[in-house]
Amino acid sequence: MPSPILPAKEVEEVVTANEEVTDIIVQRVPYWDPPTVRALDTSELTTWSLYRALIGEFTASLILLYVSIATVIGYRNQSSAADERCTGVGYLGVAWSFGATVSVLVYSTSGVSGGHINPAVTFALFIAGKVTLVRSVLYVAAQCLGAVVGVGIVKGIMKHPYDDFGGGANAVAGGYSLRAALGAEIFGTFVLAYTVFSATDPKRTARDAFVPLVAALPIGLAVFVVHLATIPITGTGINPARSLGAAVLYNQHKTWKQHWIFWVGPFTGAALAAFYHKIVLRDEAVVKESLEKLGSLKRSGSTA
Repeated sequence: MPSPILPAKEVEEVVTANEEVTDIIVQRVPYWDPPTVRALDTSELTTWSLYRALIGEFTASLILLYVSIATVIGYRNQSSAADERCTGVGYLGVAWSFGATVSVLVYSTSGVSGGHINPAVTFALFIAGKVTLVRSVLYVAAQCLGAVVGVGIVKGIMKHPYDDFGGGANAVAGGYSLRAALGAEIFGTFVLAYTVFSATDPKRTARDAFVPLVAALPIGLAVFVVHLATIPITGTGINPARSLGAAVLYNQHKTWKQHWIFWVGPFTGAALAAFYHKIVLRDEAVVKESLEKLGSLKRSGSTA
């Protein structure tokens, strides 16, 4: 039996310029999935790497909220003048602000914390067995705190525009029901989490050596396209820390009344993406075995 550490070798036929068929050996990089973590493991509380990761998540969330909320307020401020309707970055620019910033931050922090920068992403990875409960809770706390600080910096710099133009807080737009807004948040977060799982899949990383270098790009693009679709509906949450940071600093009754949508929606979408990844994309043996056991129990019950 060959060693699992050595690359697998495959023979491929290649037609050269002089139309001769030549056999070449192609080496495939081996891969293995990291073992599922124990959900209640607390041993990492004594490791410096966890606290480095928390600092990384805090800083990344701060930067994301500072850049994106400042862009939102600046756009609304510029486009508010009657004679300047076409000024400002527009919805497209706001979407690019979120997407490009997420891409940069995921690339920058993935080696320290995994580059979650979003409680919904952390929740999805927890369900998938990739992070412990302790790390998940601490990540969410760091992300939310960083978001609040980031929006606080925006409010301090852009005091009057911030108060006049809604503080970048998420809210259900006129003409849309709460159910429609919840659906938009669920599906938008599903797209994001689905992309995260696909872009960081160990099997794909082994097959395509360039994937680790560009994984941040599709994640940022997912954020961008989801914003294009849902800005007119909810202002686009898909990140509970982003919604919380803006809500805390703006602190209006309507914002808090609808705030549950921007937690329930993203967490539901993230859970659906995690299960979809495990059952459909990866076809994990654990899931198959569970279904087979369930089927055998039904058959034994029917023949009893």
